This record gives sequence, C-alpha cells and structure tokens, in this order.
Amino acid sequence: MPGGPLAGLRVVEFAGVGPGPLCGMLLADLGANVIRIDRKKPSGLGIERPAQYDLVLRGKRTMKLDLKSIQGLRLARELVSRADALIEGFRPQTMERLGLGPEACLQDNPTLIYGRVTGFGQEGPLAQAAGHDLNYIALTGALYAMGRKHHPPTPPLNLLGDYAGGAMLLAMGLLAGILHVRNGGQGQVVDAAMIDGVNALMTPFHGLYAAGLHNGPRGTNLLDSGAPFYDVYRCADDAYVSIAPIETKFQRVLVDKLRAAGADVEGLPAFDDRVSWPELRKRFTEIFVKRTRSEWCQALEGTDSCFAPVLAPDEAARHPHHAARNSFITVDGITQPAPAPRFNATPPVEPLSPAREEDAREWALAWGVSSAAISSAL
Repeated sequence: MPGGPLAGLRVVEFAGVGPGPLCGMLLADLGANVIRIDRKKPSGLGIERPAQYDLVLRGKRTMKLDLKSIQGLRLARELVSRADALIEGFRPQTMERLGLGPEACLQDNPTLIYGRVTGFGQEGPLAQAAGHDLNYIALTGALYAMGRKHHPPTPPLNLLGDYAGGAMLLAMGLLAGILHVRNGGQGQVVDAAMIDGVNALMTPFHGLYAAGLHNGPRGTNLLDSGAPFYDVYRCADDAYVSIAPIETKFQRVLVDKLRAAGADVEGLPAFDDRVSWPELRKRFTEIFVKRTRSEWCQALEGTDSCFAPVLAPDEAARHPHHAARNSFITVDGITQPAPAPRFNATPPVEPLSPAREEDAREWALAWGVSSAAISSAL
C-alpha cells in the first residue's frame, strides 16, 4: 500500500480527461488509494497514448467496467460506498443518468465527499456546452491579459484552467470536505468549476486593476511582458534567459552583476520610468545577445538579480538545483516530476508506473468488496 500523509484515504476516480486525472494523481502521490474506473472501450477523448506515458495515471489502480450493465454499476456503487471521496469530470447530469449521481452515492455513503469538476460549472447557460481549457480561461478574463503588446492573447498551455483552476481547486475542495467529515460533519458535493478556480487565481489582478496598477493594454503592464525587467531575452546561442527584479534593491543587484560581467550598463534608463521602457528593453536585448545562456548563468545565477535560464523540460530535470533537491524521479525509464509538496514526517513513496493496472482487484478486496462482486463485473 502507498505511504505518505494521505495513506489509507480511499478515492474512486471515474476516468476522464484534464483536471480529474491530475487531481487523482496528486492525491495518489501523497499516499491515497485511488481506484480508477475506466470504460471497457476507449472513449476517444483527450490525447491517446500508451499507458506508461500517461503519467497522471501513476500510483493508481484501474478497473474497466461497463457502467451500463447491472454488474458494473453494482460494483462501482459498492466501491463508492466504501470510499472517502469520488472524482468525476463529466458534463452535468451524466453521472445521474448512470445511476451514480450525488443523491444515490450519498445515500449509500453519507460521509462521501463527491467531487465534480467541469469547465463551466453544474448550472448556468453554458453548463452543457463542450469546451476546453482555452475556452474557460477566455471567459474569465485571464486569457485576455496574457500576451505581448499588439499581439493576440497567448494560450498558456492548459496549465491555468485544467490544472491550476481545476485539479488544484478540486484537490483542495476534496480535502476540505474530508476534514469536515472527520470533524463530525456530513458528506457533501464539491463543485469545482474551472472558471471559478481561474477567477479565484485572478483575484489579486482584480485588485491591481481597481488600483490602476495593471490596467493598461495587454503587454504593457508590469507582469505581462510590458516591463523590460520582467521578461525573457535571447542569448548568443539562441537560448533564452529570464529576469524579474521587480523591487528596486534587486534591480540594483542586476545592474551591478551585469557591470561586473563586463556589460555596458552606463546610462541605463531608470527602471521606474515607463516612458523609457522601450529604450531599456533595447539595451537589455543588446546586452544579453552578446553572450551564451551558460555564460549568463555563470554571471547571474544564484544571485539576487532574480535571474533564471529558460530551460526545456528535459534540461530542467538535469539542472543542478533540481538534482540537489531530487525534484525529478525516473519510473520505468521515464523521467517525471517527483510527488509534491514534501513532508518530513510522512514522505510519500515513489509512485508506481501508470502501466501497472493489475492491482485494482487487490485494493478493492482490501476495501471489503467481495471477490464474487468483482469477478461478476470484470
């Protein structure tokens, strides 16, 4: 059985795409027993790949059930009746039509935390509309704010809607609900809409907008590539570096370190003079392109200049800082991020490969599900 701060926690995850699987992975990484109920035939949703490369499945165990059959539905409900939490990411009312909606499951298990993650939420004019991360962050105003001046908004992969606004919000909601139950409360439904999660993440920016501190056009503000001292620059080897000294004291360090490295910083425009930002950007562009990324790392990395090289994913895994912290692990030959966050008293164990699906039966038996019920449904 897994170890970690969530050891012993029982979670049933109904196979989906996007935030639900990542939420299940986060819980499994920390020791939860996550049994994933999948379809017997591929759904055609998401990006198909061999199981060993679908890393959000790591640490889980899978059962393939026909939920439209009596035996499959019965086994699913029995697993849910013995679980602490449920994860589902279907369109509203899908689980109800299957006989696995909150009313049925909470009747079987009154202390269950029933987690639902969707893009637009369980109600509202768009609740039944199909969408993906890009659509959800577009609706919140977040996408509008991302990109360079005079360019269209830039999609930030699907990190913001699916994973930060969806998976992380759902994981927090599930754990909050479980804590409520363990303090004597009742089970309940957690409605984690990605638009709500992204809106929550945008709260600081609504404050900055209201204060007039981040209300210029896209790509002209402090944190959206408008400020030349919060941006990336090309180096002599066509690699990139990032600088982000927002505070005056760190700006002084950057200038001092650039000078010490032999860069021409005389007459550099003032950082706080927005009128001079185009000239400051031009000077930084000229400075950084004269040396390789490695040379700039030697001059700036590890200082208070707020500097970091822009690394490709495979480079990140080899960086000395990540290596010193064991930030990456290799499972079945595939390098991937290690479980996070870290716990000194209950450290998680290394997750097993997502290709290993055969142990779900063992976990179900450990939960108290009968062998006959399992055999009749599989």
